[in-house]
Parts: sequence; structure tokens; C-alpha cells
Amino acid sequence: MAGEEEKTEQTPEDCGGSCSSCGVEGCGSRTEGGPGMDFKPNAASNIKKVIAIVSGKGGVGKSLVTSLVAAELARQGKKVAILDADVTGPSIPKAFGTTARPSADERGINPIETASGIKIMSVNLMLPADDVPVAWRGPVITGILQQFYAETNWGDIDVMLIDMPPGTSDVFLTVMQMFNIDGIVTVSAPQELVSMIVGKAVNLAHNLNVPVIGLVENMAYYKCDECGKEHHIFGEPQAERVASKYQIEAVAQLPIDPQYAALVDAGKVNEVAIEGALAPILDAIEKA
Repeated sequence: MAGEEEKTEQTPEDCGGSCSSCGVEGCGSRTEGGPGMDFKPNAASNIKKVIAIVSGKGGVGKSLVTSLVAAELARQGKKVAILDADVTGPSIPKAFGTTARPSADERGINPIETASGIKIMSVNLMLPADDVPVAWRGPVITGILQQFYAETNWGDIDVMLIDMPPGTSDVFLTVMQMFNIDGIVTVSAPQELVSMIVGKAVNLAHNLNVPVIGLVENMAYYKCDECGKEHHIFGEPQAERVASKYQIEAVAQLPIDPQYAALVDAGKVNEVAIEGALAPILDAIEKA
């Protein structure tokens, strides 16, 4: 029938938040009650604010930004948690140098805690080795994320950061529709292609009535050690133009710095010195 053909042609990127009228088969975000069916933290959790860190494309430094924001918030005295929603490519535990295993009790799952007091839940903390692949379909991943959010004993948390996988498919829809998200921060790089893909994530967030509170442009420039001049390796920075186009108020730029990668690989992301570069994003999170 013609009506049925129109539904099967619909894609997740077309999602307007109405599960009842959606024709996408196997959608990991579909619920009987639709997007109004929220998953709430358990009785052992008191989460005041939830911010998702997103990117429309992989490889732009989303997990780095998540880790840096978490470290800065913790330095400010905030009680911080990270839910690693990038289930098939989790990297948060490595950035903080933790290999501890979560435990459980009659109330739920107990997250691990870093030396700086940041609480983390990630699939990689449950695998026998950190290079074991996670080859799960959307509905299984959705179930895991629901458990991480609603069945974990988070305790008192001022800000929970959700490190999202790249793109705008199952996990994006699940988190935006079912979790109580206060806002998203999107991460980009200074390339026209990346900027275009940022627009996809921003527009979908707007369609789902989730506010976009900030934009971080990673790898915006390289500052020469000898002459002090800034070089735009990947092209002219795009952050201000993209932020203006999509009406994003808070903008921050991070440089290309080999030391960042070295410290993250060593599990010492807390030692990355960003000298206030993320201040606009931290202010936006405070106001969200």
C-alpha cells in the first residue's frame, strides 16, 4: 500500500519524536509510550544535570572533550559522572587510566571512581580485555544504556556527562528521547564537511526539543613552539560561523597539541592543561 511504502522510506534522521507514526523497523528507540517514556535513575542516585557530548562524525575528539570537561568540573568542586554511551568504541576508562571493575549490590550497579572522584560506567570496564570487540545490534545497546543510566548507584551527582557515539542513529535517539537531557554540547573540527555534519546533529536535537548549549571546535589551530604563530592545519576555523548559523551561544576552541594525545594514552587526561579554553562551555553547562 502507498501509505506503508511511505513509512518504510522514513529514516532515523527524519525522526520527529513520534514513535506512534514512525515506520522504521527495528528502531532501538521505539517504545510503547513514545519519547515521553523517561528512564529515571534509581533510588540510590540524585543526578541534578545531564549533558550529552555529541558529534555528527567520528574522529573529532568528542571523548577528549568529554574527559576535559569532566576534569575541569571536578576541579571546580563539582560531583561529576560520565556515562560512556559509545558502546562499540568506548575510550573514557583509558583516558582516566582506570581498569577497575564495577561491582553490584541489592540496589544496583556501583560505578568505578577515578582518583579525582569522577564516577564512570563504561562497557570497557566489563570486558576481559580492552580490545575485545563489541558487536551488538541497536536494541541490545539500548538495553545496556538503560541499565547504565537507571540501574547504577550514581549517588549525588551535580553533572552527568554522556559521551555519545558519533552520528545520529539509535543511541542518539534513545538518549535524547528517554533520558532527562538538559542540553548537548557538540564537537567539531575546522573543516567544511565536519561543519555540515554538525548541522545534522544540531537539527535533530532541535527536532527532539533538546537545547544545544555549546560548540567545541577541536584541532582548530597549531601553535608553533618557536615562533608562537598559530597555523590552521585543517583550514580556517569554522566555529563562530557554525555557531552563528545554528544559534549556539557558547563557543570554545582547542588546539592541536601532541601532548594531549600522549597524556590521554597514558591515562592522565587530568593533567592536560587547557588554560581556560573551555570556560564558555563550563559556563553554559552551569546555566543549563
